[in-house]
Amino acid sequence: MSLRRSARLLSNSMATISTEKVVNGALKGTAEKKPTKASKTSTTASSKRKRPASTVPNQATNTEREKTSEKAAEQNELEFAVPTTPTAKRRRNQSAKALANPPPTTPAPSGARLMTSETPVPLPDNVRLKARPAEPHATNAPLSTPGGSRVVAYSSSPVKHSDDVSPTKKTKEANKVVPVGPPLGMPAPTSTTETLLKDACAHLVKVDPKLKVLIDKHHCKMFSPEGLMESVDPFMALASGIIGQQVSGAAAASIKNKFISLFPSAPAFPAPSIVAATSLETLRTAGLSQRKAEYIQGLAEKFASEELSARMLVSASDEEVMEKLIAVRGLGRWSVEMFACFSLKRMDIFSTGDLGVQRGMAAYMGKDVSKLKGKGGKWKYMSEQDMVDISARFSPYRSLFMWYMWRVEDVDISVMQGN
Repeated sequence: MSLRRSARLLSNSMATISTEKVVNGALKGTAEKKPTKASKTSTTASSKRKRPASTVPNQATNTEREKTSEKAAEQNELEFAVPTTPTAKRRRNQSAKALANPPPTTPAPSGARLMTSETPVPLPDNVRLKARPAEPHATNAPLSTPGGSRVVAYSSSPVKHSDDVSPTKKTKEANKVVPVGPPLGMPAPTSTTETLLKDACAHLVKVDPKLKVLIDKHHCKMFSPEGLMESVDPFMALASGIIGQQVSGAAAASIKNKFISLFPSAPAFPAPSIVAATSLETLRTAGLSQRKAEYIQGLAEKFASEELSARMLVSASDEEVMEKLIAVRGLGRWSVEMFACFSLKRMDIFSTGDLGVQRGMAAYMGKDVSKLKGKGGKWKYMSEQDMVDISARFSPYRSLFMWYMWRVEDVDISVMQGN
């Protein structure tokens, strides 16, 4: 009887074996449930026989406990890790793209930069010392031709409008400066290349005296006597502008260099007739897209056929230049405005679609630009009509007024001046 009672007590004590469970990174003891009546009798009968071998399960239990503790520690570290706010995939992509391609201050500054020659061809010494007549609505820059001559609106004295020159005379004009006359109906010039910038600044200050501080602080080299002596190749300027569309300045310069290297016999930039005769596949090897290759080839064909020429760009009015060039595939209004201002050196060009000019004019009129920055739409800084009305007071020197509107907000326009 005592033997049965001892066995019953022993089985009851073994029924509550403690195990360890991890709760919130801490170890706590929990008791397992007692076995059912069916298992009690088998445990009582075999408890004494299995007792000597009980050390093996104990070792296994200790090993399991150690593994459980390690897992609990790892889980505890995960649970108590410092939380971080995940970045949305779309936001990450936008941030990376913004860092790689910072937004330009103008619609396409790289294209405008390539419209001006970084190594302009100087005029001959015997011409450089002579001031030429200059007029705000005329092309005041000498334009080079494929034959090597340079076309200007005026010689050292005003000239009448000239007709097309014969091929024989064109050959004789190589490496010479050829005056072809200003646009028809244009009044006689009252300035020269030496005084044009001075006269323009005086007009701006007369309209608004507060601009004098800005003018004294920033010298506009583009319309200075030195700037007006720099010769410009119109085909190179326009083709380079197409190359620079929608790419960074570094990428545009690289593509332009590769494009020039396709024509090793060309002295500086290939002539329009050579480019027009080159296949699109060859042009694309410079890194041009299919569409840009087509644009440049089409532009070359217009210059080769003389539908576009240095003579036309000198003798045409502002409206005619805009009309002729916008008709060319690949050239938009902004590109033509930048070409007329920075390459042709025309003094009465004003671009209402330029974001830098909008922002500068808003600041010039006393608006809080920082508050307007968050607004949407194309005309978030100032309406187009307001820009037209305000700039009209500074005609016929709106190009210079536009240049100083970039300076109001310290917009970096060195890319458009080739500096």
